[in-house]
Amino acid sequence: MTDSTQIMNDAQLRVKALATLKQELGMAATLRFLALINQNSTDYVEISRQIYEEQQLDEIFSRAKQNWKD
Repeated sequence: MTDSTQIMNDAQLRVKALATLKQELGMAATLRFLALINQNSTDYVEISRQIYEEQQLDEIFSRAKQNWKD
């Protein structure tokens, strides 16, 4: 589809995300996950805190710069 150096459009992102979920979780768990996020309101701030909890700000910015496109 795309390599990691290209910016994906919304459709490509959706397809890649679903394929990744299916590969990692299996179809049943992927469908369950999708139902859960559509059913409940999602606290993206809390999700971000959990994702970045053990990381230093410099690390986060360094990774962001590696993927930044002008």
